[in-house]
Amino acid sequence: MIRTAPIAEPFGAADTAVTSWDVALQQIEQADVFWLATVRPDSRPHVAPVLAIWLADGFYFCAGTTTHKGRNLAHQADCVLTTAGALLHLVIEGHAHIVHDTATLQQVAAKYLSRYGWEVTIQEGAFYAEGAPSAGPPPYTVYAITPTVAFGFGSDGTCSPTRWRFV
Repeated sequence: MIRTAPIAEPFGAADTAVTSWDVALQQIEQADVFWLATVRPDSRPHVAPVLAIWLADGFYFCAGTTTHKGRNLAHQADCVLTTAGALLHLVIEGHAHIVHDTATLQQVAAKYLSRYGWEVTIQEGAFYAEGAPSAGPPPYTVYAITPTVAFGFGSDGTCSPTRWRFV
């Protein structure tokens, strides 16, 4: 996972101002839904809505391992997460991996509860809960996305197109 703030660079015209990552994080915290793009084993794309959260080091979401998302990520960890905000439309590229660490699972569960009101229990390294129709039936595997690059596109004219590189 990332350890420092990403490097911001203009995206498009080289002489434009950049939008700070803090503005992007505000948009991430206010987003209602994210869209996860994965690649099927036959190379066709798959896109599905997910409830994602940001912790200090990256994005987290959950899905059943038998869903298209889960099967696709088992085949190819590269993925894209997008969301539209009041100030920025965001596209985040990265690599997904399954989270096994109990402390991290507890942090993710706490954030899901505070952000979405979704209460989960942790059993054998997975989430169990009601009401996650797009994630498939429980147990829910928790995935972390380590971002490699993100793009922000202003949606109201106040933010400049920006690329953030995570190093």
